[in-house]
Amino acid sequence: MKKTLSIIFAALLLLFPLSACEKDDDGLTTLQVNEVTHSIFYAPMYLADSMGFFEAEGLKIELTNGGGADKVMASVLSGDADIGFCGPEAALYVLAGGSTDVPKVFGQLTKRDGSFLVSRKEEPNFQWTDLAGKELIAGRKGGVPAMTLEYVLNSNGLRDGTDLTLNFDVAFDLTVSAFEAGVGDYCTMFEPTASEYQAAGKGYIVASVGEDSGEVPYTCFIAKESWINKNEETVKGFLRAVTKATKYIMEGDTTEIASLLVKAFESTSLASLRTSVESYQRIDAWMTNMSMTEDSFNRLQDIIENAGELTRRAELSELVINDYAEEAYRDIYG
Repeated sequence: MKKTLSIIFAALLLLFPLSACEKDDDGLTTLQVNEVTHSIFYAPMYLADSMGFFEAEGLKIELTNGGGADKVMASVLSGDADIGFCGPEAALYVLAGGSTDVPKVFGQLTKRDGSFLVSRKEEPNFQWTDLAGKELIAGRKGGVPAMTLEYVLNSNGLRDGTDLTLNFDVAFDLTVSAFEAGVGDYCTMFEPTASEYQAAGKGYIVASVGEDSGEVPYTCFIAKESWINKNEETVKGFLRAVTKATKYIMEGDTTEIASLLVKAFESTSLASLRTSVESYQRIDAWMTNMSMTEDSFNRLQDIIENAGELTRRAELSELVINDYAEEAYRDIYG
């Protein structure tokens, strides 16, 4: 499948060389940003918008939901999106396919998996080894959430099909409803779903996948290198805005932060937004300096390789440009 996607991506790259970036009548440069999904896990990006940080940089963000990393990458390569926001594995697969204008990561927002393991029963002394003989709803096989979960399990001596069962048959957006219907003994959930599920008395959060996997470049800002080279000041302004928002979300009052996020999550209660922000603060989910480390990049490749999905390993410099993130960090933190 990855080979097929790489061929498609390469073809799109040749067919659609133009950028969607343009300046409006109000003097703001509109950026088309295609996100892998809409999640509180990515709160700093929405906060940068609601607090006017993008506008202060002369930018206006138009978000679209890609519904998957492969679709985000296709949008970037076609020119429909200036910036893709998804896991860097999508660019890694394009690199493995031999494209000439490989999309580059220019900023990393989250540094670990954002999902939580939910049990049907309360387990205050939970250990990963307690999962022996159990069935876990794991999400889409080959997806980073499923691969990261499998990596954590393997690190604790548990193997799918031998020590426990990983259920990859349930579509990612249907995992919670399947769990509620009685499938599996455990399920991974992102916020605010995990906390809301627990608050409703339906299950119990027993572990954070991200805490036990270690730092991983989970979701990043990606663009074609040719676009980055032509829009360097835009890239810098974009990263300054997000870095400023991340600083605020790490240091600010969670009730106020939640109120600022309501616009992006109108159907989610203020209490759930606050709880979600606190959960991600607690596991240290966000990057203050959005440059990617070599250790985390190699761990991501370890995770993908462990799942049997990596055709070749890459050097950090082949996929990542850290200069802009480093400059943004200096601008905001001094």
